[in-house]
Amino acid sequence: MSDRFDPASLKRVVIKVGSSSIIQPDGMVRLGFLGKLATTIAQFHRRGVHIILVSSGAIALGRKRLGMDKRPVRIEDKQACAAAGQMELMSLYQNMLSILSLQTGQVLLARDDLEDRRRYLNARETLGRLMELGVVPIINENDSVSVDEIQFGDNDELSALVAGLIDADLLVLLTNVGGLYDDNPKTNPNAKLIEIIDRSPEEYFAYIDDKETALGKGGMRTKLGAAQICRGFGIPCVIARSKGSIVEKVLEGRPVGTYVEPLQCKVCSRNRWLAKAAAAAGGLSLDPGAVEALTKNGKSLLPRGIVKVEGSFKRGAVLALTDVKGVEIGRGITRYNSRDLQRIIGKFGNEIESILGYTFGDCVVRQDDIAFTS
Repeated sequence: MSDRFDPASLKRVVIKVGSSSIIQPDGMVRLGFLGKLATTIAQFHRRGVHIILVSSGAIALGRKRLGMDKRPVRIEDKQACAAAGQMELMSLYQNMLSILSLQTGQVLLARDDLEDRRRYLNARETLGRLMELGVVPIINENDSVSVDEIQFGDNDELSALVAGLIDADLLVLLTNVGGLYDDNPKTNPNAKLIEIIDRSPEEYFAYIDDKETALGKGGMRTKLGAAQICRGFGIPCVIARSKGSIVEKVLEGRPVGTYVEPLQCKVCSRNRWLAKAAAAAGGLSLDPGAVEALTKNGKSLLPRGIVKVEGSFKRGAVLALTDVKGVEIGRGITRYNSRDLQRIIGKFGNEIESILGYTFGDCVVRQDDIAFTS
């Protein structure tokens, strides 16, 4: 058995493939690597492991088709490149996987697809059904219609959210370096690979010296951010170089790349959505006593502990819960709208009915409807 995770326990794996993994600096497609990746997917598919690809590359491929020398900056140019390149990207995967008797299915997601609870569940059901049918889902951000306000920013974060969406057992982030090093390996030949991260990946940001490339906008910082999300979900993550048979080695549990240990507790799907995917419609600022009651004692949020209500929202909205300094401690689903909350903050739960003329219960947010983010 691997000292990282048990390979036999893998049932669902998300693999994120970046633009640099697909396209060489000279613009040529890395057919050798993609062919090996397809072979590995087929190999593990026969073992009962469902693999979901989150793949960048549409903008880079489209840029080449449209004759653009540099990575586009204007959002409309990115959208045009994505539209032109997405067909070619899917064609690459479909051709390689069909040779191995595997079907592929394209799923394009934008930020608001995961922020809305109903659409989140729809995406979850679609991906689940594709896997039941033996189809390899290939996911990309919906760049052809996205604008800055709804972009994920990179497919690293998207891959982490997808891993949570489908209850994955592992996330693999492929990049153009061997993992996280204690210095920049491109400039320091003595830089050492950090093989295991057993605490918050954000603590390793000081080691990072990466920039946006001509092909993509992701870097080691975004990969550590994705690993941090998965760590909180209770899902292990491996950051490794997209080279040769690396994916096969990762799935076999061999010590390659940087392994990010998950927290012991695997978070349920609803709480994953609340903590990371849902958009907050407003916020509640809580006094120290309420923060302690929620975080340490497992209590529900009472109106007595609320010191400030921010935003205009309806009953059932997702709210950011913060301490008096503005530090977010979690997200929760409110049982009262913002207008009602303005009238009952600081009051005892048994006073709600006399103030409002009705009640949905003594608490504002039930403990079962809270997901902690820090």
